[in-house]
Amino acid sequence: MDLTKIIAVSGKPGLFELVSQTKSGMLVESLIDGSKIPVFATDRVSSLEDISIFTTGEDMPLREVLVNMFKNLNGEKTIDPKSDKKELLAFMDKVLPEWDSERVYPSDIKKLLTWYNILLDRNLIDEEEPVEESTDEKAE
Repeated sequence: MDLTKIIAVSGKPGLFELVSQTKSGMLVESLIDGSKIPVFATDRVSSLEDISIFTTGEDMPLREVLVNMFKNLNGEKTIDPKSDKKELLAFMDKVLPEWDSERVYPSDIKKLLTWYNILLDRNLIDEEEPVEESTDEKAE
């Protein structure tokens, strides 16, 4: 699963895929409806690859959280992101027992569930770990 070109834009619902760079920012395509919009350098943009979830130990990269959810749910959709607070907390306890309930808010969980469902609809979540290219060169 490659999340480097999948971004969240503050103030805009859903997720976007980076299409190209422009002089004043970038052009992105919505993963929800396929519409293309410009995103400017003044907009707050976060790559999903750079996002992590607070846990009781070290922070867990979003990619790992999504894979955990995928495995736990057997590739099915999550509960409704608009569920009540108790349901959201119970869901997080089930799919990510080590999450930090003091630093992860219900609004964060709603966003996580929404993003998971969007990525699942687009078949962008899989259980395979990314293959890292080796930079070691063999000396002859």
